[in-house]
Formats: sequence, C-alpha cells, structure tokens
Amino acid sequence: MRNKNKNTFPRPGTTVFIALTWLLFQATVVFADSASEKAQMLINEMSRASHDLNYDGVLVYRCANQMNTMRIIHKAGGEGEHERLVSLTGSAREVIRDGNTVRCFFPENKAVMVEKSHAGKLISSYLPDPIERIADHYHFEIATQDRVAGRNAWVVNIIPGDNLRYGYQLWVDQDTRLMLKSELKNSDGITLEQIMFTQLEVLEQIPDSLLKPTITGADYTWYETTAKSKMEVQNSDIRWIVTWMPDGFTMSEYGKQSMSMSQVPVDHMVFTDGLAMVSIFIEKLTRDAQSAEGPSTMGGINTYAVLTGGYQVTAVGEVPMTTVRLMANSVKPRD
Repeated sequence: MRNKNKNTFPRPGTTVFIALTWLLFQATVVFADSASEKAQMLINEMSRASHDLNYDGVLVYRCANQMNTMRIIHKAGGEGEHERLVSLTGSAREVIRDGNTVRCFFPENKAVMVEKSHAGKLISSYLPDPIERIADHYHFEIATQDRVAGRNAWVVNIIPGDNLRYGYQLWVDQDTRLMLKSELKNSDGITLEQIMFTQLEVLEQIPDSLLKPTITGADYTWYETTAKSKMEVQNSDIRWIVTWMPDGFTMSEYGKQSMSMSQVPVDHMVFTDGLAMVSIFIEKLTRDAQSAEGPSTMGGINTYAVLTGGYQVTAVGEVPMTTVRLMANSVKPRD
C-alpha cells in the first residue's frame, strides 16, 4: 500500500530535473514589420503543434554547469494530452503527465510527487501562450535558419521590452512547426539555459505502453499537491497579495504546496505574463524551522527570500534577480 504524505517531500539533487518539468543558414533579410508578423505566426503555429502532434524524441537540457539527457514521448488526443519524460542520465527518474495531473517518480528517494495543475506541462511549459497574450511586452523577429536533429529550422528571437524579463531564442521545425531548440538569454545575450532535441520522430500513433512508467511506486511514499486556477480561486481563499509585479503579469494559480524542510503546506502563487513565470511561496516558520534570506541563482532560475512577520517569502522564476527581489519584497498579508 502506498503511503500518502502531504507535508514534506525529499528533493535532494532534483533541482535540474524539476526545472525542466515547472519554456544557422543565413536567411534573406526582410523588412521589420513582415519579419515580426512571420515570427509571431511561427510562434502560434509552434504552440499548436506542441499540443496537436504525436512525437517521440531525445533532448538535452543544459543549465549552469549541469547537463541532463532525457526522452520525451507526447500523445495528443480528444481526451487530453499525455506525456512521459524519462531521465537517460543520472538517477532513473520519470515524469508522467495525464491531462492536468503530473506524477514525478524519484527512485533514489522512493518517492512520488503528484501535482494537479491547470498549467501541467512538461516540455511544452517552455512554449509561450498565444501571441496576443505576450505581444505587448516582447518583440519578435526571424533571425536566420539552422538545422537541429537533422531538421531544417527557423530561428526566432523573442526580445523583452524591458529588463524585468529574459529573452528567448527558439528553433522552429520548418516541416512540423515543433520546437527543436530553445535558449534563455539575459540582457547581454548570454545563454542561461538550453533545451535541444538530438533526435525527434513525429508519429501517427503513440502506443499506450510507451506512456506507462517503468516504476510502479507501490512501495513509495506519495506526496500530493493541488492548485487552483485564477478562475477557481475565491477571494476568501487568498491570504496574501503581491503589490508589485512587472506589467503584463497576472496570477494564474493559487494553492497549497508541500516543500522540503517544511512541517506544514505553504501558500503558493504563480504569476505569468504568458511566457515568463514566477512562483511565490509563503511559509509559516516554526521554532525549529530552517530559514533563508537573500538571493541565489542556478542558470536562468533566480530565487530571492525574505522574512516578514514570522513568515518566509520566497520568489523563484526564470526572470532577472531584480524581478524576483521586487516581487518578494512586495508580498503583504491581505487585509
């Protein structure tokens, strides 16, 4: 019988793996307006393809000085999307997505983390919302052409309109419109994170057997978290407010989530502009609880923690340090 636990989840050594789970041949120069329109069209087509196509591929994820190789299998269908992500290097971890439910299997801890989230995605979490959502805060251009995983690709730049968010460079398959490669860029153009397919096959059908985990989790401890979309959240549910955030950011989810080293579930809010995402965790500190303050960075993921009124507030996201610092410092109890 599996043991259910909703308090703490042991996650040593899992940061890079989770980060992946919670985003050339020179082309002919074109005028800016037409290039921007073509780039926006490609991004919309890429977002649709990531949901509508069946594919099986191997990708490499680089973050800071760490690199992981993974296999991803995606099945589209009228009953929702299904995905399986398998780590091919390091610990034999797996992530299974069935619709909006995501299960993360950690054999080194004999643990499974289950999250029910409206934003439940694996590789497609690196893809933007429809272009209308992000067009006011980013500029778009087709930079050039390239080849990735043996496929011809357009290279699309997504350039932020301010210094409060990062830029992106996307390689879009000219045939299927799937994303073949993605790089997260800071304001100096330095690559902070990279996802790249080394093999990719688009299929008519995906057998259900390919989507089943090799780990049953029968003797594992199961940790469950839940989240509500903004539409489901009642005002009475929200105990905290974020009084500052960059233009275009809105709260997309609110809920309770288990965290390592915490004896009670913490308040968890997710904010997004349709592309960048910031999570804010608010934890009541107990007498023997470990606390942290200040900044930390891993690749493109920045974290900033502050203490306020017996609570620890932690903001984490793939945005510049200034953004998470200002958001963390702006969290206040709701009147």
